[in-house]
Amino acid sequence: MKNTTLNDGNLIPQIGFGTYKATREEGIESVKNALQSGYRFLDTAAKYDNEEDVGEGIKQSGIPREEIIVTSKVWRENMSYDNTKTALAESLRKLQLDYLDLYLIHWPANERNYGAGWKNANAEVWRAMEDLQAEGLVKSIGVSNFWPEHLEALLETAKVKPAINQIEFHPGYWQPEVLKFSQDLGITVESWSPFARGRIFGNEVLEKIADKHQKTVSQIALRWIVQHGVIAIPKSTTLERIKENLEVFDFELSDDEMLLINGIPEMGFSGELPNLWPEVLPKN
Repeated sequence: MKNTTLNDGNLIPQIGFGTYKATREEGIESVKNALQSGYRFLDTAAKYDNEEDVGEGIKQSGIPREEIIVTSKVWRENMSYDNTKTALAESLRKLQLDYLDLYLIHWPANERNYGAGWKNANAEVWRAMEDLQAEGLVKSIGVSNFWPEHLEALLETAKVKPAINQIEFHPGYWQPEVLKFSQDLGITVESWSPFARGRIFGNEVLEKIADKHQKTVSQIALRWIVQHGVIAIPKSTTLERIKENLEVFDFELSDDEMLLINGIPEMGFSGELPNLWPEVLPKN
């Protein structure tokens, strides 16, 4: 496993383990299997309704807590200073942890839902997160689904720059403008939905490149993400695929292959946009 150094000096693995929709026994087992297979970075969120399962999986894995990077997120219904602090306490209780390694704002407040006060709502959540970091309850703080306008507004009052911006990023929808804007600020980008909601499977471009490298399509997608300097958090509940998704550091995509994948037409887009929630666009 290779690590990325965040702008706060903390290290984070380039491949993590996503837990979205992995709940109850399936969630516990997948987290335990992931940790025992070599993953050291877990991603969950209050909205996923599985923090208790992730915590139990950590416990059952036998892997020391200090070796594991754990992420959770504050949901968009808790966009205030006090609610953010309460939300973190609840996440820690469910996870059976004393601290989080990474805490994110799951979605930004926007004008549609907060009117002229949207900037202040994000700023108040961020102020709470800065305080939680100062108190030692969170090691790194970041955002998710923030576009340039949300980052610019946040940085007007922020004392701490976000370490991470987790965005939808996969072949067929990779938001190059958000990627460049974030990276130019020294903010590490992290990919959610790296397999495009399953749409990468059967894609002719990816299949040809996979055949050439004698790798799977999922490994090609993950390698493409990593070579963009982006962290990936693939999710699987199958032990074989959990292990397979780690095996992306023994080959490299050429510049031409990267460009081919960059140029794949839109596919697998979730339809979720930070300025339109709670509604989403029709999914492709």
